[in-house]
Amino acid sequence: MAQPALFQPIRVGNLDLANRIVIAPMCQYSAENGCMNDWHLIHLGHLALSGAALLTIEATAVLPEGRISWADVGLYNDDTEAAMRRTLESIRRHSDMPIAIQLCHAGRKASTEVPWDGGAQIAPGDPHGWQTEAPSAIPYAKGQFPPTALDRDGLRRVRDAFAASAVRAEKLGIDAIQLHAAHGYLLHQFLSPLSNRREDEYGGPLENRMRFPLEVFDAVRAAFPAGKAVTMRVSGTDWVEGGWDIEQTIAFAKMLDARGCGAVHVSSGGLHPAQRIPAGPSYQVPLARAVKSAVRMPVVAVGLITGFEQAEAIIATGDADMIAIARTILYDPRWPWHAAAELGARVHAPKQYLRSQPRQFKDLFDDR
Repeated sequence: MAQPALFQPIRVGNLDLANRIVIAPMCQYSAENGCMNDWHLIHLGHLALSGAALLTIEATAVLPEGRISWADVGLYNDDTEAAMRRTLESIRRHSDMPIAIQLCHAGRKASTEVPWDGGAQIAPGDPHGWQTEAPSAIPYAKGQFPPTALDRDGLRRVRDAFAASAVRAEKLGIDAIQLHAAHGYLLHQFLSPLSNRREDEYGGPLENRMRFPLEVFDAVRAAFPAGKAVTMRVSGTDWVEGGWDIEQTIAFAKMLDARGCGAVHVSSGGLHPAQRIPAGPSYQVPLARAVKSAVRMPVVAVGLITGFEQAEAIIATGDADMIAIARTILYDPRWPWHAAAELGARVHAPKQYLRSQPRQFKDLFDDR
């Protein structure tokens, strides 16, 4: 019987991935001064036993002021690097799943409270708050504290910070990097005309708005080993009239493809509170399909992908090369096992769990 499309291997950079299931980055808002702790070991550790092909560490700030909240993970000094090293070394003793990291700067959406305490922006000067930065001095929402527009020194500082975090990621043995240019964070803020009102070479026409995100990509690509993939997460549309849209996303993806980007992960929204998102199963897949038709690099689809046949169809029909799951795998950390059982595939499981295999799926587990 032919292997289901969802469980066919794929190569990204120098990584040979066992299947097409990616664990998307998921913020935990549980770090201490940017440092991972025991929660991250539990959270990432059990996902590393899930049978997916790739685990992506949550949005990781390249500067303290780039954190979404005061409780976000960072990779910007020796302490944050050491904390992440402890976590990764523990996980790798029990899992050989490749691990990627999403590097991020939140821009004007930084300095917020953790979601379960409301998620509101925190004022500069508050013990948990700071002055935010952005392409232009335009707050995300009415009534928020306006960000400081980045000057040339600020642009250089942020760009260099992304590259420095990439160097730290390599020291940690991270297998791939994803740059966060989606969901309204700093690189997305440069791309969208709704948040970028600059009058210099970084604002105005599309070519200028793409300039800084591409400079960041180039800096990270130069700082990270050539064989390892540097990928990008994008919002395919702002879902707001006059904002970033799929045509601009395709133009950006083509520029990334020409620069050797390892893959593009297509999400949407997050840039403006006026967004109107038609959420539903696979609602972002058409955005991934449009990008895939225009580039050679692998394309990752994400967004309300919960069903096994649904995921299989996305890959089998060529809408995307991989699917990413987040909330789905939080709810069901063995989702790849169950998908393999449903679709007639094999999936890796640790030896300690082999006896859990249901009798009707006697060839489910690969204990390589």
